[in-house]
Amino acid sequence: MSHTSPNTGIDLQQINTRNDQARDVTQWCISAMPSLADLWQPVDDALGDTVLLSALVARLSAQVSQLSAELEQTRLDRANLRAAMRAALAAHADGEPDPLWYLQDELQAPESAPTASRRPL
Repeated sequence: MSHTSPNTGIDLQQINTRNDQARDVTQWCISAMPSLADLWQPVDDALGDTVLLSALVARLSAQVSQLSAELEQTRLDRANLRAAMRAALAAHADGEPDPLWYLQDELQAPESAPTASRRPL
């Protein structure tokens, strides 16, 4: 799975790589200068927190992508239903024998995506 966040321009893989390099440097400083270990340890701890935040951003990004797809599908369903309503009204005005056919057809149409929000009436 790629760690690149969709639509944000944030490269989580690159962030994680730089974070790993910075943690290596802090670990080297801690081992090379034990007398300064207490100064370097908070830096290493903060870098560890960044790894946790990176994982959280990846999960949130996936949720945003899923919700965006669901919203797009809902908007399409709404637009199709609105078009069917307008067609039914126009058919009624034209005196067609079954103007509600347009709505029935739209409501009985198979869902176009597994996450579609259309509910049968």
